[in-house]
Amino acid sequence: MRALARAHPAIAAAGGDIVSIVPETAPYAKTLKQVRNLPFTVLTDLDLAYALSLGLVFWVGEEIKDAYQKFGIDLAQFQGHGGWLLPIPATLVVGSDGRVKARFVDPDFRHRMGMEAILDAVAQAK
Repeated sequence: MRALARAHPAIAAAGGDIVSIVPETAPYAKTLKQVRNLPFTVLTDLDLAYALSLGLVFWVGEEIKDAYQKFGIDLAQFQGHGGWLLPIPATLVVGSDGRVKARFVDPDFRHRMGMEAILDAVAQAK
């Protein structure tokens, strides 16, 4: 999100906009936007309905659940349900016609679509 915030002026200059969709409840999403000073909209995907409709959800499993709990991370509290599910990180560039022009999906949250690729896709999505 920090990289997207830094790239926001260039994306806007190319005619694009950014919308982030997070699994946390609205109060946590609002805090995230404020704390990270994000210049774009942050929406909440309550109960992961949107992510589920795209097939972009996974159950964290007992090992990860235990690790999260050891670090004091309670997904049930942040997400408002006890499913221990997370969305698969994805970047979608949608054109003005409503069609996906570019996408990047990787279950490893450390891998993200590069800013150059995002900017190229936004420029071509008009």
